[in-house]
Order: sequence, then structure tokens, then C-alpha cells
Amino acid sequence: MTLEVLPIEGLPEIVPGDDIAALFLPALRAMDVGATDVVVVTQKVVSKAEGRVVPADEQAAWVRAETARVVARRGDLVIAETRHGFVCANAGVDASNVAAGTLTLLPDDPDASAESLRVALASLLGGHGPAVVITDTFGRPWREGLVDVAIGVAGMPVTVDLRGTVDRAGRDLTMTVVAVADQVAAAAGMVMSKTAGVPVAVVRGALAVAGDDWRDAGGTSWGRATDLVRDPADDLFRESPLQALHARRTIRSFASGGVDRTVIADAIAAACTAPAPHHTRPWLFVALDAAPSKRALLAALAGAWRADLVTDGVPAGTIERRIARSNAVLGAAPTLIVPFVRFDGAHLYPDAERGGAEREMFLLSGGAAIQNLLLALHAQLVGSCWISSTLFCQRETRDALGVDDGWYALGTVACGPMPGDGAVRPRPPIDLDDVLSWR
Repeated sequence: MTLEVLPIEGLPEIVPGDDIAALFLPALRAMDVGATDVVVVTQKVVSKAEGRVVPADEQAAWVRAETARVVARRGDLVIAETRHGFVCANAGVDASNVAAGTLTLLPDDPDASAESLRVALASLLGGHGPAVVITDTFGRPWREGLVDVAIGVAGMPVTVDLRGTVDRAGRDLTMTVVAVADQVAAAAGMVMSKTAGVPVAVVRGALAVAGDDWRDAGGTSWGRATDLVRDPADDLFRESPLQALHARRTIRSFASGGVDRTVIADAIAAACTAPAPHHTRPWLFVALDAAPSKRALLAALAGAWRADLVTDGVPAGTIERRIARSNAVLGAAPTLIVPFVRFDGAHLYPDAERGGAEREMFLLSGGAAIQNLLLALHAQLVGSCWISSTLFCQRETRDALGVDDGWYALGTVACGPMPGDGAVRPRPPIDLDDVLSWR
């Protein structure tokens, strides 16, 4: 297999409304571009032609507008997921290779832009026309430097799935899916660097090995660049550790389905990394996912709460509404986790102040373990919320769960599958002057 990468030079500065297919046509005809070639175009060309150009003095606002989810921050740099699913610096808002005082945004729908260009080129050149890949330069986790990747694809596979085949030694391939569209983009990037002034190239040979039969070849995926976006459930590096703290939300309603017990076990293992006093591990987590167990706990809590509210003189109707609101969360959650702490390792002091401080120290460690638990559930795309319920029903909780008297309940964590918008709602800004004091 021989691969050629042919730059297209001498193109004018692209402005909104330009017919870029017509601008490319003379060079493509001179190269005798056909159906087994790929025309690779930088995002800047497409964005300019589509009018995705905005004033540079509004950069921060445009980064926020183009951001669907913040993945990481460091200083002024934001690594963000765009609404397309791409993860890149500043949500793709870029000032390079544009007129002074302006920025470009990513195309609204890069796959649709690629298909539109492919159709236009096919009409001008005849036949099926070449495939089209629209590229942008992205950084890469764990690797220095930038590389061109495909953000829009038309007329070619985006991946080649080799799972189920064998290598040259006859070993089964079980994980190998090749991102062929990204390989084409990276190859073209060798002649389309940001300083080369070459925004378009032709990659010849990548598709010639299969020719027109590629569309029907087994193991290929004929799709879009967005098909290259990893499913959130399979993304092990979805957020930076710092950003995960900001991204976690209190989730009170859940999507359908349950939570796998291995997910709960992993989250509780993370909870147990919390700091604890005197080299103890003073926590117990009782997880309930069986309907009878959850009903028994909720009935015990409701009975104790109802009795307390009657004693307080609360009207019966108000009591039932409060219990119903609580059950709307706890009763609907696929899994309930009741955290406990015990004070067996506390040091004994003769004075009340130090004795109280010992108890509070253990309670603080329980709070730290609960926060770890909530963050670990969030990291595994499980929604959760902490509710104080069992704090006010110690005896009833222990009896319902069969827990010894030495354990002190610390509320209840309700958890379940994350709803569609559960983890992306923006958190209100924090005025640090209200919470931070330097000395």
C-alpha cells in the first residue's frame, strides 16, 4: 500500500458565504481526484465559509456558550466537551489563522458539512466523488503535542473493526478497532500545519486498497465522526479529579434501571480511603437493593418521623406530605446506602471539651467517607443524594437493618442511574470572599 498526501496551495482567504467546493475544483481536477481519494479540509476553512466567526473580545463568553461540559481547568485554559461530544481546548474556540480581532467556532454539524461538501464535489467532478474529512487539531491525554483528528466525515468508514479476526501469528484480536478517519486526518496534517498556509490536502491510497467495495467490506463502520466519540459509560478518564468535585450534583430522581453491585462495592472501597482518627476504620455501609429490605427501612423511618411530628403538634396532612416527599426520593431509588460510624477507638478524657472533640473527630471522618462515596458514584455515572433521615431515627434504623447498638447512623445515600441532564446543570458561582479569609 502506497500513501500520498498532496497539498492544495494558493487558495484565497475564505470568507463567509464562499463556495469552497468551487474554490477547490481546479486543483482537484488537476490531480484527477476520484472516488478512492479523500479530500481533507481544516475546520477553519469550513467555519469561515459557514460564517462561524465571532469577535475576539467575547472569547470567554463564547467558550462558555460552546461548552457542554467542563472536563478540566488549569488557569485560563479550559478543556471542554462540546455539544458534538468532542473534548478539546476552549471548546474549539480558536484565534489562530483568522483575521485580527476574530475567532472561529467549530461548525454547527461537521458531519453534515462534510456530506454537503462531498455531494457538491461529486456534482462538480462526476461520479460518487471523493470522500471528505474535516479536521481540527486536538491535544491528547498522556502525550505531548497536537495532532489532527477527524471532526466531520462523509463517504468513507470512520473505523475498521478487526475484532474477531486474527493477527499474522494467528492470535485472535479482541480489542482492535482502528480509527481510520483519524489516521487520514493525521496524515494530511503533515502538510496542513498551522504555519504552512495549506488548509486543504488530498490523501491518496488510503481507500484504494478496498476501492468501491469498501462500502460493503466486512468489519468496516460507515458512519460519522461523532461515532468516534467514546460512550460516557466506557470513558474511564471523563473528568479531571478537581473538576469532578465541581461537577458532582445532588441527584434526587434517577433514570430507569438499577445499579450493579460491583459499582456500589467500588464506591464503598473509595469511601474507605477517607481520613480516620487513631488508625481506625470506624465505618459501616449497609447497602439495600432488595425491595423488601428498602420497604422495611422506609417503614421504620416513617413510623419514627410520624411519631415525632405528632408530638410536635404538626397537622396530620402536613405530616403525610412530608413523608410522601421523602419516600418520593428514597422509595424510588434503586439502591439505598446507610453509612454508620462507631466511636470504639475514641480516646477517653476527663473533661467534656476533649471528650466532645473526640466524638466530633469520628463524626468528621464519617462525613469525609460519605463525600468520597458520593464522588465515587459520580465518577461511575451513578447519581446520588445524601438525606439526613436516619440521623433522627437511630434505634429504628439499627433495628430495621440488624445493626449492633455501637453503630451511629449518618443519614442515607440514595443512588441510581444518572438522568440525562443530571450531571451537567451549571453550579451557581461561589463568591470566595464569603468563604475564604487569608491571614
